[in-house]
Amino acid sequence: MLGYTSAMLPALPHTDPTALYRHRDGLYATDLLTAALVHLDLFSHLDGGAARAEEICASLRLAPRPVDAMLTLFVAMGLLRRDGAAYALTDVAREHLVRTSPWFLGPYYASFKDRPVCRDFVEVLQTGRPRNWASAPAQQEWALAMEKPEFARQFTAAMDCRGAYLGRAVADAVDLSSRRRVLDVAGGSGIYACCLVERYPSLSAAVLEKAPVDAVAARALAERGFTDRVAVHTSDMFAAPLPGGFDVHLFSNVLHDWDVPEVSRLLAASAAALTPGGMVMVHDAHLNEEKSGPLPVAAYSALLMHSSEGRCYGIGEMRRFLEDAGFERVTFVPTVADRSVITATTGA
Repeated sequence: MLGYTSAMLPALPHTDPTALYRHRDGLYATDLLTAALVHLDLFSHLDGGAARAEEICASLRLAPRPVDAMLTLFVAMGLLRRDGAAYALTDVAREHLVRTSPWFLGPYYASFKDRPVCRDFVEVLQTGRPRNWASAPAQQEWALAMEKPEFARQFTAAMDCRGAYLGRAVADAVDLSSRRRVLDVAGGSGIYACCLVERYPSLSAAVLEKAPVDAVAARALAERGFTDRVAVHTSDMFAAPLPGGFDVHLFSNVLHDWDVPEVSRLLAASAAALTPGGMVMVHDAHLNEEKSGPLPVAAYSALLMHSSEGRCYGIGEMRRFLEDAGFERVTFVPTVADRSVITATTGA
């Protein structure tokens, strides 16, 4: 059970839960700051002059993906600024985060340097590999844990309760009145597919998921009474081509779990499988064009960088990924709770 058994979606709340999303999604940001300050002494390192991301990786022996998320967070926090392609200290960082400053706060943060998440971040930064979900010693990293039925059920339920609110905003953000079939790629419980077909009566959908999540999705759709309009297609999005016959593909909170090569691969697969003139919808927490914020998204990216193989992507990055895959007419639409939808279409 995913929380309720009504044969419809719940009514929208009367209050705005954005602050509650931010508390949860930004939970790991301070641990990342602590790791960079205490374990890596990053800010003292940059006191010698601005450095490009690849130079920081080389000198501190760090991996590119987590360093990207880390530097983006510190820009959004106002601790670093971009000087062309290089990163430089801001005045507040030079005064309070550099070891030689009389106002150095390193010892204050060092009190928390042995927190599991903080120590995890050091390893993630050094290896590029995600750590165990929620830093639990008995838990695997997220992608492997999702192959276990109990974890898959719990994680899918967590994403389902989020989607009950976010999904309605997705349905209102993009006009699908002329579309007919949606494939919700790695769609979990199918909550987003349900929101779309509820909003557009002429629409049908399928949720693409691999085992054991496919069974979780089937139960959720039955509980909600959507089995006549939303099917389950069991497949692995990385192991087989996406099924044909769909004029919309939805990637909702999916691409942020994967690094650039996998994101590019999935978008190329989408462009290949969509009907001519088809649309792809990328619903996610997106950084701005300059990747200088917003801070809640940069903080969420720290959590993703820790526990998955991805991070949050900027609008400009997603535009390049989509165009490289063969998509055209890229658009960006903000929704709710620091999320947004980026759409693009294939040639007719």
